[in-house]
Amino acid sequence: MDGSVPVSGYSPAFLSITAFCMAILTILEYPDPRLNRVARPVTEFGERLRQFAQDMGETMYSAAGVGLAATQVDVHERLVVMDLSENKDELRVFVNPQIVWASTELVTCEEGCLSVPGIYDVVKRPARVRLRAQDVAGTAFELDCADKLAVCVQHEIDHLDGTVFVQHLSLLKQARIRAKLRKRHARR
Repeated sequence: MDGSVPVSGYSPAFLSITAFCMAILTILEYPDPRLNRVARPVTEFGERLRQFAQDMGETMYSAAGVGLAATQVDVHERLVVMDLSENKDELRVFVNPQIVWASTELVTCEEGCLSVPGIYDVVKRPARVRLRAQDVAGTAFELDCADKLAVCVQHEIDHLDGTVFVQHLSLLKQARIRAKLRKRHARR
């Protein structure tokens, strides 16, 4: 089990009704202080959680992202959606994700974020991690992550812990990013 939300086996009518019911959520933008709230564990599994995960997936796809944490849509529960597939047809849902092991080997990777649109910078993180999480039904699983998946998992769990990737950068870079975003917002 890897957290993927199965779609096969449903009738086309069900899928069209499900797509109709999905909502695009508003993504908070840095430096919104709500992005710094620590998410609480999910304790109730059911239709609300399943629908919220689908809405988050739809929001992520609509924004052309590869991952989205509930904190980014102002819901402070430990839930992450992700799709690193080329065809964007492998939505993964991680409920109450936690890293239970990380390699000492580090990787440097350029990161971006839906909450910091248009900003990319290099962050150093463990190259491999082991993730423990639950699926939307509450079933626990573990997943060994490497490469881009390891980086994305760490990035999204950071969101759940109240950290945006730019907070891994120098204070000078953070100040420049905030100034750039303020100018962009002033032009809107």
